[in-house]
Amino acid sequence: MSSLPTPLRRQLEGAVKQARKVAEGGARHALEALAVHEPKPYEHMKDEAQRGLRNKLRAQAKQLGDSESQTKRGAYEIKHLAEKLAYDQWHRLLFARYLMENNLLISPEHEVSVTLDDCAELAPSLGLKGAWAVAARFAAKELPEIFRADDPAGAVELPVEDRKGLIQLVTGLPVEVFTASDSLGWCYQFWQAEKKDEVNAAGNKIGADELPSVTQLFTEDYMVDFLLDNTIGAWWAGKQLALNP
Repeated sequence: MSSLPTPLRRQLEGAVKQARKVAEGGARHALEALAVHEPKPYEHMKDEAQRGLRNKLRAQAKQLGDSESQTKRGAYEIKHLAEKLAYDQWHRLLFARYLMENNLLISPEHEVSVTLDDCAELAPSLGLKGAWAVAARFAAKELPEIFRADDPAGAVELPVEDRKGLIQLVTGLPVEVFTASDSLGWCYQFWQAEKKDEVNAAGNKIGADELPSVTQLFTEDYMVDFLLDNTIGAWWAGKQLALNP
């Protein structure tokens, strides 16, 4: 695996920075549609499952540090929850593409690697809206330590236009981005880049909210190799060994 050339690195940087803007806007739209920020559910929200998801998301917002509004009793500021949801939604798609381009996106039912065309064929039977919804679900199942099955944010759907925007960004990147040895490290740095610049420009005391962005450093390629070899690589080697002892 080779390192990412400068032109592709710049293309990746632009895509990731744009993805954060789209994802955070979409996340806020989705949460507001569920009345997560409001003291009570909307009148039209009669579905018990939807109300239950709203309650779980409000509890998660509080856990993440979102506080109750000072001007409207029972209302919540959902800044942290929106950021968390945005990160989750973008990285499900991003990791799905990484896995797919390295023939490591696995169908949980059939335990074989699948392509995007395969995902498109499976979508109707799984009740999902399109190939990327399937790919994102499969990626989340392969990476349970990143995308926990009991995470309520994982049950939230972004508005169609916002999700479409994220899909266009992830599909607009060339294959070489996802086969380079250091691109994953760049992804994390680019996601935090603009926030880091804002924090540094403000010159204020670093608190809990600012710490992740100002301490987000580039991950060297040997570290990425180590993580891949000892997680996905080890899992894949174990599967092959079981099939061919």
